[in-house]
Amino acid sequence: MRSCHRMAAAVLLTLLCSSWVLAAAAAQKYNAIFNFGDSITDTGNLCTNGKPSQITFTQPPYGETYFGTPTCRCCNGRVIVDFLSSKFGLPFLPPSKSTTADFKKGANMAITGATAMDADFFRSLGLSDKIWNNGPISFQLQWFQQITSSVCGQKCKSYLANSLFVFGEFGGNDYNAMLFGNYNADQASTYTPTIVNTISNGIEKLIAMGATDIVVPGVLPIGCFPIYLTIYGTSNSGDYDSLGCLKKFNDLSTNHNNQLQTKIANLQAKYKSARIMYADFYSGVYDMVKNPQNYGFSTAFEACCGSGGGKYNYQNSARCGMAGASACSNPAASLSWDGIHLTEAAYKQITDGWLNGPYCRPAILHS
Repeated sequence: MRSCHRMAAAVLLTLLCSSWVLAAAAAQKYNAIFNFGDSITDTGNLCTNGKPSQITFTQPPYGETYFGTPTCRCCNGRVIVDFLSSKFGLPFLPPSKSTTADFKKGANMAITGATAMDADFFRSLGLSDKIWNNGPISFQLQWFQQITSSVCGQKCKSYLANSLFVFGEFGGNDYNAMLFGNYNADQASTYTPTIVNTISNGIEKLIAMGATDIVVPGVLPIGCFPIYLTIYGTSNSGDYDSLGCLKKFNDLSTNHNNQLQTKIANLQAKYKSARIMYADFYSGVYDMVKNPQNYGFSTAFEACCGSGGGKYNYQNSARCGMAGASACSNPAASLSWDGIHLTEAAYKQITDGWLNGPYCRPAILHS
């Protein structure tokens, strides 16, 4: 009889614990989400004054899967911050450059082409012509500060303490500028400490303003992306890993991510009341390349939208959104949307990996 009581008590305890965990997850609410970054999460900052026709992602078939029209997202549909907003019952984030939006529930500072470093840095490297859009971290922080005065006035600390921040990905375009400007991957990696320091300083500025929950994504395994595989493909099998990704570019990403994680660990030790989460873009996407079928993908290396060019369906002269390019019939079966950015289906999987783990440490959802 006693063992029955013990068993009943154990079952009750299990039920109570599991319901407490569910309640904790349900209770995790945010006032708002504030996002910073580049084309991976831009939701329209480049199009607030109309859609510049010379930019490919303002043209169909961008946006076809979810919105039915181009929205200035570099995707066939929603991006990570859209899925995060939905998860926490918030509206899609308006671009911070909008003059009519209400930013009370969040804003998106991300802008396509954004870098971590300021223009002076690239000028000093002789790469000014590779930076076509000026929206570095320093500018995005200024845009954010302009918004907060109207959102929370004098009570910003408490408001921002109950908001979720996503800071990045930053670094990808800094490396692109170098790699497409005739720097090799080893030369580019010598600037990684400077880039990571700039990201870290940005995080500290947010914490000083009152942010406590901050997701900091690393960079992606660019050596697995159609654009790099097409432009830098070689006949030397030793340049590729076992999956078919270019090793030297993935080494650049890994080095950046390792240094970033060290910085995050230092910041977490310094700011005990903050919750700084490292979002592991690299491992999540690399697993999709390794096991595409686990995610419903039939192809990991071929861009869905392109002009049928070569092994990876990527041609610089006929990119997605240009004449001659078209989208595949089922974008959800592809990891890569346009050879540079991922599909909505991939971003959904990534978001799940950040919310629940294993690709965010700690996971966004409290356990």
